[in-house]
Amino acid sequence: MLLLIKGMVCDRCVYVLEQEFSNLGFMEPDIQLGRVVLKTSGIQTSDLTIIRSMLIKNGFDLLYSRNQIIVEKIKVLVENGINIQLTTNTALKFSAYISDKLNKNYDTLSAIFSSIEGNTLEKHIILQKIEKVKELLVYTDQSLSDIAFTLGYSSPSHLSNQLKKYTGFTSSYYKQIRQDKIIIQKQASKN
Repeated sequence: MLLLIKGMVCDRCVYVLEQEFSNLGFMEPDIQLGRVVLKTSGIQTSDLTIIRSMLIKNGFDLLYSRNQIIVEKIKVLVENGINIQLTTNTALKFSAYISDKLNKNYDTLSAIFSSIEGNTLEKHIILQKIEKVKELLVYTDQSLSDIAFTLGYSSPSHLSNQLKKYTGFTSSYYKQIRQDKIIIQKQASKN
């Protein structure tokens, strides 16, 4: 049985649902971003209620409308697009990428996204990039300039301004978190 899941945006989401479905007794579910295939011949209404309750507890939900499904596909494509940029060091035009992958006009997709999410697709892309920037600053030694180049920003200052605007913090704040983690790890290894 195929279940379409709202709110899955990263590998951690897949991991959480693998654990949760296993805890519910579903053996070897095929879980990918935005979907779960359960290897069972029939699911009762009570099973769906339990599954939906588990999903909601973990910040997910079942998808029901065609537009909700499109929005979840867009979210997965945004995450994939960011990962493509990181692995290829090539700027990606998200409007063309999303439009090509879904075979729909970008303006239509953007309107659907806004109607379901209450936020623009452009802002969602920016927020997802900002989340990735924070992660890279804290967990890697990449400079803001390198990250800006990799994620297709016009300049490090443009990225710096967006980071400050959407988080309230500068890149140095996140670099300090990284330094603090390194110091703590060194101290822990000495003990």
